[in-house]
Amino acid sequence: MEHPEPTRRDFLYIATAALAAVGAGSVIWPFIDQMNPDATALALASTEVDISAVEEGQSITVKWRGKPVFVRHRTAKEIEEAEAVAMGDLPDPLARNANLEAEAPATDPNRAAEGKEPWLVMIGVCTHLGCVPLGQAGDFGGWFCPCHGSHYDTAGRIRRGPAPENLHIPPYAFTSDTVIRVG
Repeated sequence: MEHPEPTRRDFLYIATAALAAVGAGSVIWPFIDQMNPDATALALASTEVDISAVEEGQSITVKWRGKPVFVRHRTAKEIEEAEAVAMGDLPDPLARNANLEAEAPATDPNRAAEGKEPWLVMIGVCTHLGCVPLGQAGDFGGWFCPCHGSHYDTAGRIRRGPAPENLHIPPYAFTSDTVIRVG
């Protein structure tokens, strides 16, 4: 069977279809590309915190994903007070720790990293209306949100007030004895 010779019209059809495909791709690509996170979001995906200068009993606040993160070097007394709290006294029984399963109980060890119990790392945003609580304040010596009166204990668990949940623990890990990577 003999194939007919391509005509000028065939060439124009193929060229027009190819040009239309390239044009459609150039129109659609900006819409697809805008769904990617921008450079500032990628830069905030994780942050490293040097805790070598934080002495026992002190706190620092760092920023991660635009939110304050409290890093507290708790004293032995603060840890003891947090461990002594009965689970039945807690309005929110869940740890809210991104490093553990969702149903982990809000015990003091579940609020800190294993082997690094003196260090408490929490997102510093009140779970009631998003205010930033004051450190080492309130009725339980932890954090106090003056906007609506939420009191958190030395493990960042809600004890009194309108806040429905404990302060959340972000995903974090110790990369060395003096550096924490949040995120």
